Amino acid sequence: MVSTQIGYACINMTLSDVPAKRKVTTNRTMIRKTFDERGIEYAAQLAEQNVQDLHKILQWNTQNGFNFYRMSSDMFPWASEYGIYNLPNIEKVSSILKKCGDWAKANNQRLTFHPGPFNKLTSSNERVTKNTIKDLTVHADILDIMGLSRTPYNKINIHVGATYKNKPMAVAQFLRNFELLDEKIRSRFTLEVDDRPSLYNAGELYNLIYKHTNIPIVFDAHHHKLNSGDISEKEAMEICFSTWGNIKPVVHYSQSRAEEQKIKCPPQAHSDSYWKTLDDYGLDFDLMLECKHKELGVFKYRELLKTTINN
Repeated sequence: MVSTQIGYACINMTLSDVPAKRKVTTNRTMIRKTFDERGIEYAAQLAEQNVQDLHKILQWNTQNGFNFYRMSSDMFPWASEYGIYNLPNIEKVSSILKKCGDWAKANNQRLTFHPGPFNKLTSSNERVTKNTIKDLTVHADILDIMGLSRTPYNKINIHVGATYKNKPMAVAQFLRNFELLDEKIRSRFTLEVDDRPSLYNAGELYNLIYKHTNIPIVFDAHHHKLNSGDISEKEAMEICFSTWGNIKPVVHYSQSRAEEQKIKCPPQAHSDSYWKTLDDYGLDFDLMLECKHKELGVFKYRELLKTTINN
């Protein structure tokens, strides 16, 4: 495989599947009721613990040969409600985040974000748009504090993700709302191929959005199988890769949970691990594995690669 970096997303199972006192996680959060009762002070405590553990995860990544990692969007609980620069312990948190960023750069770790599906720039609802901008701003602020590049190398990736039964209208709304984003977001912004035929395949993202915005497109192999737009996997990858300029593209890869578990479940459901590697078609990219077994899936994937090479 040409790709030099294979990564995992958010949770490190090796470090988190231990007794509570030794658990390392960046996902400490709380329900809305707790936030309303305990407020920004408690959010600040959880955020500080989360970023401290982020540094531990990055150290573990280096020790185990991982150079690609998607950070959790839950590091700062309810951050869209207050903005991270308003945290009472922002100086301490910023110092830790800067240390994380310095570690990543010194050890060649590519760090990225994938904010949640509630982020929609296609909506004509002003409240939805404002909340999306708030959330994307939090992610950009974290990357800025870490000292990471304002390029898609440290991407903030979402889906277009909605048509509201009128794709031309939704795309036009997306294009208008994209212009409202601050440069610190736009410079890192990427869009991912959707997983339903009613949404946006690689060709549509290229023709309807990339041509107007130059937003890089993230190819997702599992999503392409469900929403190919009648083009081949290789062609779709090449279309997506052509949008990245001088930044190495990112590909997402999972396999079908229904096929793996022999169960009936939504076709979009991700597998626990892997039994087949992705064909790279001689292309160069960084591969984000989205299986449920996280870094354990990467270990499995590495074994499969060795078998493929030896054969």
